[in-house]
Amino acid sequence: MSAEEGEEDTSCCASCGVAEGDEIKLKKCNGCHLVRYCSVKCQREHRPKHKRACKERAAELRDEILFKQPEGSHLGDCPICCLPMPLD
Repeated sequence: MSAEEGEEDTSCCASCGVAEGDEIKLKKCNGCHLVRYCSVKCQREHRPKHKRACKERAAELRDEILFKQPEGSHLGDCPICCLPMPLD
C-alpha cells in the first residue's frame, strides 16, 4: 500500500492498512486530521512519509481559522479592530 492510498482512505490505518471495525478504533492525526492510525507504533512508522503533507495541511487549517471572515451580522464593523465604523 502506498502512502497516497492510505491518506485518501480514512477508514483504514495509513501505515499498516488495517480496516476500522468494532474492536479497532482508528485515531486521527493530531496535525492534519486527514489520516488515521490504529496505534502509536503505526503513527511513528508512517511519520517520515506523512510529515510534509501533514505540515502543509496543518498550516492550511490554521490559516482558515485565522483568516475566517466574521459573520454577516458584523457588516458595519471594521474588519481589523471589529469596532463599529461610522456611517458617514
